[in-house]
Amino acid sequence: MAEENSTVSLQSGLFAAADVLRSKMDANEYKNYLLGTVFYKYLSDQQLYKLAEDAGEDDVTLDEAQKIYEENLEEEGLLDEVKDELGYLIEPEYTYTKILDNANDGSFQLNQLGDAFNKLESQGSSFEGLFDDYDLYSKRLGQNLQKQTDTIAGVIKAIGKLELVKTPGDTLGDAYEYLISQFASESGKKAGEFYTPQEVSELLARLTLVGKDYSSGMSVYDPAMGSGSLLLNFRKYVPNSSRITYYGQEINTSTFNLARMNMILHHVDLANQKLRNGDTLDEDWPAEETTNFDSVVMNPPYSLKWSADKGFLDDPRFSKYGVLPPKSKADYAFLLHGFYHLKHSGAMAIVLPHGILFRGAAEGKIRQKLLEEGAIDAVIGLPANLFYSTGIPTTIVVLKKDKQDRNVLFIDASKEFEKVKTQNKLRQEDIDKILKTYEERPADVEKYAHLASFDEIKENDFNLNISRYVDTFEPEPEIDLRDVAKELRDIDQQINENEKELVGMLKELTSSDDDIMAGLQSIIENFEEEIR
Repeated sequence: MAEENSTVSLQSGLFAAADVLRSKMDANEYKNYLLGTVFYKYLSDQQLYKLAEDAGEDDVTLDEAQKIYEENLEEEGLLDEVKDELGYLIEPEYTYTKILDNANDGSFQLNQLGDAFNKLESQGSSFEGLFDDYDLYSKRLGQNLQKQTDTIAGVIKAIGKLELVKTPGDTLGDAYEYLISQFASESGKKAGEFYTPQEVSELLARLTLVGKDYSSGMSVYDPAMGSGSLLLNFRKYVPNSSRITYYGQEINTSTFNLARMNMILHHVDLANQKLRNGDTLDEDWPAEETTNFDSVVMNPPYSLKWSADKGFLDDPRFSKYGVLPPKSKADYAFLLHGFYHLKHSGAMAIVLPHGILFRGAAEGKIRQKLLEEGAIDAVIGLPANLFYSTGIPTTIVVLKKDKQDRNVLFIDASKEFEKVKTQNKLRQEDIDKILKTYEERPADVEKYAHLASFDEIKENDFNLNISRYVDTFEPEPEIDLRDVAKELRDIDQQINENEKELVGMLKELTSSDDDIMAGLQSIIENFEEEIR
């Protein structure tokens, strides 16, 4: 409960800090300032507490730790030890604590923070370019230098109130995830490039872990990793999560930097982060060291255009299929890239639009080849409107290389969700039901699941449209004609009574105009004729 309360408190504090920027720019822009500031404070505070601890002072405030740091500048052994352990060392004049002091006394200058970022980025590839999107001199912050300085100082002071290091468990990482999710919610369609809802991330991760024991260690790869949230979900479900090695690729530099920060704030060792800023649909990666993974998970951009250059026909990721996915739709290009990098004993789960289940031409040939190999293990239909970037219904395809048969389990989970504001959301019970059905692989679950044989799929011309295999038709309720007749009689009787009441009211009307009274009498006689 203490950890839960700490998380809620930190979440509310972090999001309240966004108020400094919310009126100046949209969430897709101000997230870079807020998340970057949180990240820098975390690194700085972690270093100060570590220095104090190594100097023999455990229970200290950040101000006290700053003083200890300044008093031990000549202790090179101490400083080297801290740098070796953390992988960086922030100079005393650039710690967040010092910058916060300057913001509070009015002496803060933007170049102080810019210099602090530059010095950290110069300390190795793990930090290189991390603050590229933190534009200290953006006109969105203010129309002149003083206003820009005041805005950033406001952010520094708001974040400065929060304790980011001495928090239990994954409190900070969870709070950071919360911030990312809130930015995604505010950003709407712009969020698709960096965020997969936690419920979907949980489902994808756990699908690839069914029947596996990775307590001795594992590798996981997301070729379209966004903020890294999907990768980090594995920490919750794998024993000895410190033994997970994360591989990820992201084409958008801003989002790539967000993922790097997210990993560090979740206490992932730098040696276990193998992240690349690059195009998954270009030159293959990874091509050296480890190239196949225990789990591959992915929520790529849907129906993206790609080059489909003929040279890819010689690329081992695509060559065995004889055709390339169309230029207008890279869905199968992402799928084949991920499947190529899957270990023989591993499992892959990818979210894609329903079109990949039935489109023909090159995609149909690729789908048929995968089915003939027994590569497709399950097709799971998800509810519409789960993602901030699109309202369309999507499907999860689960793939394996070591299947003993060519059966495919179809699950229609499209109707099981809760509505939260304008979005649909998978409940924990929905996730658990999908996982239980996937693990047990029943022959049939009425209106929910069906285990289709290869011959059945072949008879359907390798079309994987879920409605061909799971009958979700809801018949019209039977109509009892006697009940209908009685209902009509009751309606007629009610109309008759209403007309009698109306005639009584009309008879009470009077007028000195003879023509009006004559017309009124005619109306009354017509009603009385109908009533009879």
